[in-house]
Amino acid sequence: MNPFQIVDDGVIWTGDGETLFVQAWGRDSLRVRSVMMGQIEESDFSLLPPEATSPVITVDDAASSAHDATEKSGAAEGQTHATAHMTNGRITATLEATTEFIEAMAYFVHRCRLIVTNDHGDIVLAEQEVGGSLERRARHFTPLSGDSFALTVTFESDPEEKLFGMGQYQQENFDLKGASLELAHRNSQASVPFVVSSAGYGFLWHNPAIGEATFALNKTEWRARSTQQMDWWVTVGDSPAEILSAYADATGHTPTMPDYGLGYWQCKLRYWNQEQLLEVAREHHRRGLPLDVIVADFFHWPHMGDFRFDSEFWPDPQAMVDELHSMGTELMVSVWPQISHKSENFEELKGRNLTVRTERGMDVQMAFQEPCVFADWTNPEARRFLWDIVKRNYFDLGIKIFWLDEAEPEYAVYDYDNYRYHQGSNLEVGNIYPQAYARAFFEGQREAGQKDVVNLLRCAWSGSQRFGALVWSGDIHSTWTDLRRQLVAGLHMGMAGIPWFTTDIGGFYGGDGSDPAFRELLVRWFEFGAFCPVMRMHGFREPYEDVAGGDGTGKCRSGASNEIWSFGSEVEEILTRYVTVRESLRPYLRGTMDDVRDHGGPVMRPLFYGFPGDHDAWDTSDEFLLGSDLLVAPILEPGARRRRVYLPAGASWRNLADGMRYEGGTSVEVDAPLEIIPVFARGDALESITL
Repeated sequence: MNPFQIVDDGVIWTGDGETLFVQAWGRDSLRVRSVMMGQIEESDFSLLPPEATSPVITVDDAASSAHDATEKSGAAEGQTHATAHMTNGRITATLEATTEFIEAMAYFVHRCRLIVTNDHGDIVLAEQEVGGSLERRARHFTPLSGDSFALTVTFESDPEEKLFGMGQYQQENFDLKGASLELAHRNSQASVPFVVSSAGYGFLWHNPAIGEATFALNKTEWRARSTQQMDWWVTVGDSPAEILSAYADATGHTPTMPDYGLGYWQCKLRYWNQEQLLEVAREHHRRGLPLDVIVADFFHWPHMGDFRFDSEFWPDPQAMVDELHSMGTELMVSVWPQISHKSENFEELKGRNLTVRTERGMDVQMAFQEPCVFADWTNPEARRFLWDIVKRNYFDLGIKIFWLDEAEPEYAVYDYDNYRYHQGSNLEVGNIYPQAYARAFFEGQREAGQKDVVNLLRCAWSGSQRFGALVWSGDIHSTWTDLRRQLVAGLHMGMAGIPWFTTDIGGFYGGDGSDPAFRELLVRWFEFGAFCPVMRMHGFREPYEDVAGGDGTGKCRSGASNEIWSFGSEVEEILTRYVTVRESLRPYLRGTMDDVRDHGGPVMRPLFYGFPGDHDAWDTSDEFLLGSDLLVAPILEPGARRRRVYLPAGASWRNLADGMRYEGGTSVEVDAPLEIIPVFARGDALESITL
């Protein structure tokens, strides 16, 4: 009996209650799904419908029949083999089906093992073997209630491969080989389950369930704590750029970055009234300092979930927006997904089932300032209802950038099994929340006529990039350790297919502006930020400022000043220099952003992305490429005034600080006084740019 069914775009295998579907899905790519005792689901969590392809499929006849084998050799040796090969461009899937009599069970067992190879004949991915008497299962479905399963999928491991991507995990690990990662979002942790291997493949775990990924030396393992089917996607390529390009085609390209995304963004926690915010913008204007975006942070509203300005502190938002526009500055407003029990919208949202449900206990999902529940962005009705409020109270004033905070969402207690969305249990679909949040605003803005969309989010999942998601690295601390971690986070986010990335310059928590040690950290962070995809100043500076309403009621407090001129004249001079440098990079950044939009890939890149043939580039974690022609080597240690910089082979490099030229493939020691971050231009590129 032939265990395979051939369809136009793939191969289906069935046996022992399982249906396995291997399908051509985009150029040089495959999608693999499996279900137990059911039909394959057409879930579209992040994968877009591919262009129709016609893979080449061949099936080898069974080597022998189980009946004949048992007659000749005894029941214990009864076995049949059948093999299907499916080639889609440069990728081939081999399905090895066996029917084997298991003596300990006294019946036949049907299995199918999947092996993926590239056009060079190299195995890039192979499911774990049975292992003889070990009786291992590469696809292990453990039944839960209803139609759900706990799922573990295990692959053989290449101990020599290097792995990158997966989002951000606040660590300094560059090569993820050997890492074990939680597939769940937290404040400052964004789980984006796409990984790129030095072995020449990219792998997407197309499953938004809470789980784990383990990249051990002896095996690679993906786990979903609750799901209804296995679903993953794989592509092959001869370079990381080819892999990221295929991934962007599969899950969506970024839109066009608006011009105001290329310049300088000013923010602090928090400008707490209209005049205070306007005066900062006016001071930028008076000093001739560029300012593309200024931010009205959280608790500019009466209650969370009201989605409007508090008239006591923001008496004329329209006049504020108009004045900012007259200075060439856009206003970005913070939007939180929490709905306070006191919000004017709480009763209707709860009554229409448009909020996240708490499965047990009191319905309080976070209580920062006020007891709240979260809006359910996975519900299309909630997306429409909430956008209509946001449009009326913000967008119609001329506000076209939104800070979509708390996007994980940030539950006060991360009991993932205690929350349920319209789209399913948090355990099954929870990781899609930030993508749905970005989608609500993107679709609303596009429908309202806005052409180019960028919104700031604290989290992302696969596909978020196509909804204009600019992801920042969360509420990190003002420490050198955290600065180093943000560099690594930005590189991994880019390799996970999220090209738009930024950090809170100076860190979020802490930082006394009068402290010389913090001032040094701020300068080095600001220099780094000038070469990030988006340059954004933010932080909760010390000492804090208490805020009260006219009736004496306490409001959310504010931090100390956090402007370019807030840290002394020496710091001001350096920060002003790098805002000016950022301005000079606009044409280069526009070209880079447009290239990423069209072809995929990161804006902020590991060295190996541009130089995959350079072995040393794969191990360099403290430098990065901004686009194709700028190499940036941030200062990441206190007191450092020199540093060693590796220059990749295959190009010559010019130091923007002193004009010195070097051939690649070597390390050089360069000066880095406080006012200088080592930056090198490739060849003759950017000859007009100096530090």
